[in-house]
Amino acid sequence: MASDSRSERERLKEEYKTHYRKMREIKEKHSRAKKTQNITQALKNMDKSQMLESFDSFLYSVKHKLASVEARLDVAMDNLSDETPTKSEEQLDEEMTKAKAKDTLRQVKMEMGLLYEEIERQADSMNMNKTIGRGSPELPEDESAGTESKEDH
Repeated sequence: MASDSRSERERLKEEYKTHYRKMREIKEKHSRAKKTQNITQALKNMDKSQMLESFDSFLYSVKHKLASVEARLDVAMDNLSDETPTKSEEQLDEEMTKAKAKDTLRQVKMEMGLLYEEIERQADSMNMNKTIGRGSPELPEDESAGTESKEDH
């Protein structure tokens, strides 16, 4: 009889352990679901106008830097092309060096133009709609697709 009650106690002990394991797993799943729900709610409540404003200021600063670099490159290229070459051997070498520098500057300018186009494409691919001044921040998909506007760059 003692061994029967001991084996019964061990069986009940194992059942309790599995029951508590299942309860712990369910609590962990609930906790993860709650966190996911909180994150989703925070994303829905995020101030889109502030995010768009910061993106616009970032895009403006990139365009400004790009324009200033392009202006410096233009000035450098103008300075290179304004100089009059002479026919001595040293001056021909200098002329060759300047031509190489000019080609390098053109290549850098072309690459910067490609970089600018890539930034523009990325900005356009984000498909963000400005909602400032509208009555409702949420628009149905079919209405928002027709009212999309792109800023002048």
